[in-house]
Amino acid sequence: MSTLTANSDTIRLLRECGAAITMAIDSIKEVLTDVHDGELRNMLQKSKSHHEQLDHEAKELLNKYGDVGKDPPAIASGMSWLKTTVKLTVDPSDSTAADLITDGCDNGVKSLRKYLNQFPTANDDVKRLVERLIYEEETLQDSIKSYL
Repeated sequence: MSTLTANSDTIRLLRECGAAITMAIDSIKEVLTDVHDGELRNMLQKSKSHHEQLDHEAKELLNKYGDVGKDPPAIASGMSWLKTTVKLTVDPSDSTAADLITDGCDNGVKSLRKYLNQFPTANDDVKRLVERLIYEEETLQDSIKSYL
């Protein structure tokens, strides 16, 4: 498999996209065990599946560009896990799960839009991947708002 050439904005945006996808998948997994409503569970599982497909695509692109990506910042992952654990321990309801996911989607969309602006010369294929991830986050957020 040949390695494609990419500018630094392309690699940096792709790394951030991959880290955001990992955070999203982990967050969905964390709340799924506490979700009681079947419809909410199905929406979260469907979104997790979509995120996993985007993750596969991001990893394929990173591989084509000869990069391994990056993990989400440990502090962000740790704080997310702690917030989720505490909130769901205090109130293990579908509303709490929806609230946590909605907050995560909102933070993810803001970060991804910031990265799109920060790395303007990234290749179009990577920008499209990030836009698809933003769309998935916004779609999930919208689909679960009735559980808040």
